[in-house]
Amino acid sequence: MSIDLPGARNHERLRNYPPPETWDHHVENDAKAHPRKVPREYMLIPTTCFNCESACGLLAYVEKPDLSIKKVTGNPAHPGSRGRNCAKGPATINQLNDPERILYPLRRTGERGSGSWERVTWDEALDDIAARIRRAIVEDRNDEILYHVGRPGEDGFAERFLQAWGVDGHNSHTNICSSGARFGYSMWGGYDRPSPDYANAKVILLLSSHLETGHYFNPHAQRIMEGKLDGAKLVVLDPRMSNTAARADVWLAPWPGSEAAILLAVASYLIRTRQLATDYLRRWLNWETYLERLHPEAPRDFDTFLDRLEADYSSYTFEFAAQEARVPVERIEELAEIVAGAGTRLAAHIWRAAAAGNLGGWQVARSLFFLNVLTGSVGTKGGTSPNGWNKFVAHGPNMPAAHERWNETLWPREYPMSTNEMSILLPHFLADGRARLEVYFSRVYNPVWTNPDGFMWVEALSSTEQVGCHVALTPTWSETAAYADYVLPMGHSTERHDIHSYETHAGRWLGFRQPVRRVAMDKLGQTYHDTRDANPGEVWEENEFWFELSWRIDPDGELGIRKYFESPYRPGEKITVDEYYRHVFENAVPGLPEKAAATGLAPLEYMRKFGVVEIDSEVYRVDERPPAPDELQGAEADENGVLRRPTSPDSVPPLIGEAGSVGVRHEDGTVTVGWLTPSRKLEIYSTALADFGWPEHATPGYIESHVSRHQVDVEAGQLVLMPTFRLPTLVHTRSGNAKYLNEISNTHPLWVNPQDAGGIATGDLVRVHTEIGHLVVRVWVTAGIRPGVVALSHHMGRWRLHEQDGSRWVSGLVDLRRSDEGVWRLRYRERVRPFASTDPDSSRISWDDPGVHQNLAFAVHPDPLSGMHCWHQKVRLAPVEPGDEYGDVVVDTRKSRAVYREWLAKTRPGPNADGLRRPEFMMRPVKPKRRAFHV
Repeated sequence: MSIDLPGARNHERLRNYPPPETWDHHVENDAKAHPRKVPREYMLIPTTCFNCESACGLLAYVEKPDLSIKKVTGNPAHPGSRGRNCAKGPATINQLNDPERILYPLRRTGERGSGSWERVTWDEALDDIAARIRRAIVEDRNDEILYHVGRPGEDGFAERFLQAWGVDGHNSHTNICSSGARFGYSMWGGYDRPSPDYANAKVILLLSSHLETGHYFNPHAQRIMEGKLDGAKLVVLDPRMSNTAARADVWLAPWPGSEAAILLAVASYLIRTRQLATDYLRRWLNWETYLERLHPEAPRDFDTFLDRLEADYSSYTFEFAAQEARVPVERIEELAEIVAGAGTRLAAHIWRAAAAGNLGGWQVARSLFFLNVLTGSVGTKGGTSPNGWNKFVAHGPNMPAAHERWNETLWPREYPMSTNEMSILLPHFLADGRARLEVYFSRVYNPVWTNPDGFMWVEALSSTEQVGCHVALTPTWSETAAYADYVLPMGHSTERHDIHSYETHAGRWLGFRQPVRRVAMDKLGQTYHDTRDANPGEVWEENEFWFELSWRIDPDGELGIRKYFESPYRPGEKITVDEYYRHVFENAVPGLPEKAAATGLAPLEYMRKFGVVEIDSEVYRVDERPPAPDELQGAEADENGVLRRPTSPDSVPPLIGEAGSVGVRHEDGTVTVGWLTPSRKLEIYSTALADFGWPEHATPGYIESHVSRHQVDVEAGQLVLMPTFRLPTLVHTRSGNAKYLNEISNTHPLWVNPQDAGGIATGDLVRVHTEIGHLVVRVWVTAGIRPGVVALSHHMGRWRLHEQDGSRWVSGLVDLRRSDEGVWRLRYRERVRPFASTDPDSSRISWDDPGVHQNLAFAVHPDPLSGMHCWHQKVRLAPVEPGDEYGDVVVDTRKSRAVYREWLAKTRPGPNADGLRRPEFMMRPVKPKRRAFHV
């Protein structure tokens, strides 16, 4: 890639991208007019993609005469994506031009789900919603306000309005996504995600399909291939043959849930042969606590620790792992030798996959990072860092103070260790009478379709007693929006403001999503009131929406809310989005003012020009950084060397970590910031796990999955259904209206190994029976899935109740019925077909398969520690019965309720012996004051 960035010399040369100095006036010939040369004049305005959490850089081509957006390509100035995008980035143009997108605020007129809507003004919607929220706050019903977000797409903004409102109502999608992996990583160092340095690795160890569908897969995929081209060994553990597995040097297809046994066998080998980074372990492990808790009679020296560690993990032999995983023992031995040869350059990653599929799946992540620790590949070049070292969060002016509330609907006592909010249990808690909601916001989220037990969500959202007002903030129709009271259109990635930063590599950057037509209007001197004036119809952006809603909740400042939404430059006046980001960029981003000044721009102008700023590069070994003098002020070391400053019940813990904890003093007398655990070290023994009632899992270990080879009755025909993989071009609800993506991926077969097929042939329909119902799918017989396991992607099966509820590019029209006994049935009455619209391509649709909504037939399986929904299912395949049709889903919600209670009984409720609801150091959105942590 060749691109001239600020400070670079401009040479006459071929370029992949127009140089930034031409972005305000770029001319190129219209490709559609070829062979005629018809010049078009554009402004190239950067923003970021919103079709997954990578937030890759985009350049929008805005045509000058009418400010229409003609195409979207990569932004070469972006350090994470480096000008390269997957198919979802350019497909943003499909979403902008989607003839079925929602352009105006709508209000329900009939029963929820009836499809009866009327257009209303933004003022009508805002006044009604604000009045409901204000009344709940005044009546001390703050817990009845819930903000439920899927992919946030921003950092640090939701905390502002929730803390200002005094609401502990941040609800995320994370326990159907990544709570398991997050928990495993959190127990090591506090940080809840890995950040591998793939490009510099010697060995890349992946669980799942990171090249095509992994977390941050485009920036990561680039660097995985760079590392591989530079000689790195690529090892993949995945029961399914993915594109990533196809590029691997070693592919293991283990029995689901056995992955921790494999990883611990490798760890045992490293310990047994002493192929260890001993100096690193001595300095950074809480090995003294390990001995104290597990071997109190043993001498307190490091050599004894290694001996005891070897003995404790001696049962994890290659033979044991091979038996559990049902893979050849030689392959595990090969894996061990490869890992041992990595030195300090082992880049390892898991995000969903086994950690999301299995009971105890969090131990897979804990065991994977164990290998990084043992080899000293932590924070090293080519190793694996925590995400917090490669991520930056900037807050706006006058952040509201933390409150003292604790919402037990989201953080129930049964799950004191849950990594994130227990969102999957909300409809069950509502049915139990444990909660009621006055205002429920669903934002970039579709729980009816995305979550397990979707019919329970339908029942909850249909009830005005359980949910007083449901506000769906969405640019497109969804299965959940159909049950809303208000559907409010929010902008796509070229129509909104956000800032965000993600761990794409060993550096830090801050990206800036922006409404590109509004920026173009600024450049041309055109006037507007807010972003609605730049977007189609009355599409708004969420930040301005939250400013305005908060102002209306507290118009006179009586509740103490309004002050947090006042301008820092015009006292007493409502803040504008330009003022908000001006303040952020001038005051909260290290190095940005200086970089901007060097180009002759103000910080906000710089970010509007380039869409991103690189804060750091080559970020390694942050744990060895000495604390700054102001951090150490008043701090004293405790008996374990942890440096703590004085705190009180009103102190507020950081997002991750304990209040007052600032660093650790080592045996050699040096002081460093260390990690964010209670010990400020990497915790091979987690005192939090022990103190909250799970001492048997305080160290990395192997928990037998609910679908382990011992739990599945093979003789009775049981198989393991693996639903935790994606079709590469589809992502949740935001790209269902991207026609080119649907054209690429539009079939939804059940993968079945030939050994399990029996008389079933490719194309046959079968029933898949789960514990609460069944679904009817079409089979693909393939050797690309291991025997005993079947697989069905979790990114198809979209449906709509009414013709006008879109998106017809991908969804089928269904009948949805519930019997008097509580048995639901979903059946397609019309599949995907061509339709007439303002887009001529809608009449050219060549596919007809909407897929099967399998999640409806899954009961909730919350892991008792991490809270992660354990996605894998024990299923039986059976011939279809007379009357069955493709896509049928039948579920008995009485059985759903029974399974919910069964898994709830697996928990060990808090608080701990000290009255703590939850370990203080663990990440928690909208973290309250310390007093709220105590019952």
